[in-house]
Amino acid sequence: MRKKSMTSSLLLLLAATIWGVAFVAQSVGMDYMGPLSFNGARFLLGGTVLLPLVLVRRKKDKDKGIPRAGASITFKGGICCGIALGVASLSQQIGIQYTTVGKAGFITTLYIIIVPVMGIFLKKRVSGKVWIGAVIAAIGMYLLCVNEELALGRGDAYVFVCAILFAVHILVIDYFSPKADGVELSCIQFFVAGMLSGILALIFEKPEISSFISGIMPLAYAGIMSCGVAYTLQIIGQKDLDPTVASLILSMESVVSMLAGWVILGQALSRKELLGCALVFGAVILVQLPDKK
Repeated sequence: MRKKSMTSSLLLLLAATIWGVAFVAQSVGMDYMGPLSFNGARFLLGGTVLLPLVLVRRKKDKDKGIPRAGASITFKGGICCGIALGVASLSQQIGIQYTTVGKAGFITTLYIIIVPVMGIFLKKRVSGKVWIGAVIAAIGMYLLCVNEELALGRGDAYVFVCAILFAVHILVIDYFSPKADGVELSCIQFFVAGMLSGILALIFEKPEISSFISGIMPLAYAGIMSCGVAYTLQIIGQKDLDPTVASLILSMESVVSMLAGWVILGQALSRKELLGCALVFGAVILVQLPDKK
């Protein structure tokens, strides 16, 4: 059992690493195309990569006689999740153009704190550790994002809006996931987000084939590795692991994004920004720790 847990932990750590490095791919992708074009291509690619997994799971369930979730609720959930994901990712993609990869990774992770706070409006109880985490995160955000003129950077503002939108995305998934197949829901949401971004790209950006060819490497990484491979690793890894432990490991995505931005793009952070990163990460860890019984 312990060997299984270790394997699962390593799979989740690999998923977090892939997602962390994906911030670099998203940043580099902006050198070749606009944010709408990049998101459209990567999500359509991610949905295509997940299709074989959907078909394999369907065959296995059929052979074992396991009943499938209703097609209607799965499509409805996929469409709602896809719209939320598309808008959130667009805000993140725009923000990455104006801020560093490391800062974007840590600000995005704030959705873990925003989700329980949003739960207040859904009449859910919010524990004391969430409020403490929110205060610590706010201080970390100040150190990480507010400059000497006491102004929030343009890119940081976009990524913070993205964190709020990702929190909405998580709440939408929370509603639909018990009623639908998780992998199929994800596959549909990728196609919906991809088509939404693609249509907007045709209207506002006029993408060219040459741009996609030139930026094929960051596109392939963001689409195949980040959407397809990492999601599959998450499904396999979470199977034999406690959800709290799993979420703690996956939150390492923010640390990986900072290291990747520094090593690959040379985007070093100041001491003040590093302290802000540490506080935000500490707040995220605090919120995910189990409550005392």
